[in-house]
Amino acid sequence: MTTPRSAAIERKTRETTIRVELALDGTGRCQVSTGVGFLDHMLAQVAAHGLLDLTVRARGDLEVDAHHTVEDVAIVLGQALDAALGDRRGLVRMGHAYAPLDEALARVVVDLGGRPYAVVDARFDGARLGTMDADLVVHFFETLAAHGRLGLHAHLLAGRNDHHRAEALFKALGRALDAASRLDPRRQGIPSTKGAL
Repeated sequence: MTTPRSAAIERKTRETTIRVELALDGTGRCQVSTGVGFLDHMLAQVAAHGLLDLTVRARGDLEVDAHHTVEDVAIVLGQALDAALGDRRGLVRMGHAYAPLDEALARVVVDLGGRPYAVVDARFDGARLGTMDADLVVHFFETLAAHGRLGLHAHLLAGRNDHHRAEALFKALGRALDAASRLDPRRQGIPSTKGAL
């Protein structure tokens, strides 16, 4: 399979304007500007550790709070992932990764089989991560799974520092997406006994 496995998606609402460009077979190149510094930092982790080339440009109603921006970036990133995967023919399909960051440890498991579902077990001690509400980490993962059409299990296994805990989750997400989105040279068709996803 020699298709370029990339996508560019835009979304414009009264609350946000988002553009995401994604290439699955990249080198980790990342250009991200959302106006939410912590989100930018987390997206850079996904790109770097998932070897995804990722460009995100977002303008949102940050005078309200970061919710709409974080949510809509997850929507568009999920849509870009779905588009870049195409018919998902030849995929490894499932992947998992553990990522440590000092005292923190996270595990993320993904299934790119087209069935959107998310189980996210991630609690934070503080209310905020930078200017972003901490509960938006869970919302980001759930929204990405819904719009990327993937099954996703994300679990924080250890950690004391909220920044480390969140960053470990996003690093594990990148690595799990890289593992699952690879093309298996032995697989010619759809990775399902049903013959369809």
